[in-house]
Amino acid sequence: MEFMKGLPLFGSVANALFIICGAIIGLAVRKKLPPKILELPVQGMAIFVMSLGFSMSIGTKHPLIVIASIAAGSVLGGVLDLEGKLEKGCSALECRIGESAKGFSSGFIAASLIYCTGSMAVLGSFEEGLGGYPSLLLAKGLIDGLTSIALAASLGFGVIFASVPVFLYQGAMTLAAIWIQPFMSEAAVLEMSATGGLMLVGIGINLLGLMKIRVMNMLPGLVIAVLLVQFFS
Repeated sequence: MEFMKGLPLFGSVANALFIICGAIIGLAVRKKLPPKILELPVQGMAIFVMSLGFSMSIGTKHPLIVIASIAAGSVLGGVLDLEGKLEKGCSALECRIGESAKGFSSGFIAASLIYCTGSMAVLGSFEEGLGGYPSLLLAKGLIDGLTSIALAASLGFGVIFASVPVFLYQGAMTLAAIWIQPFMSEAAVLEMSATGGLMLVGIGINLLGLMKIRVMNMLPGLVIAVLLVQFFS
């Protein structure tokens, strides 16, 4: 990674590369194991994702903001049909690539939300965008890379493409850090993470096959949480 230090968005680029490398290792492991053996790791990842989501959500100081953000975000996402549009795109990709891309949607959605909803993504992007060395993003990238090994081995091909929204999301915040940071107070980051935590619980429920929760439609709730914190403060 030393040769990349002079590159713009070094932290976000490195984070995306960690995810890609981890996912490639996970896919290599997945090919050597029969589907029946992979059932338990998928359930294990679901439990991990749910526990991560619970730990994020219980950190809220304003539960009503989280509830309102999830509710309003779900309505807005449903009107925009975010998950429906993503599923159509994923289905088209699966048809084009073939059997190797089977289950693309579940892996892509789960990995993208896990990597993007935590506070490290926000704080790390601001650190680099305001001129600091991206130590937080590099630490996050290492964690994401290790997580990608397990996710790709359990959920498959879609995990590697989660590097794209991670780069775009963190890169955009890095470039716009000077303008966004005043709105992203400690309270705003906390409530945004708590709202994202509930979405991760929904992802875990989906992975366990207990019911179908259209988690992607909840994504506008992350922005709404930040806006509500600004309004009530």
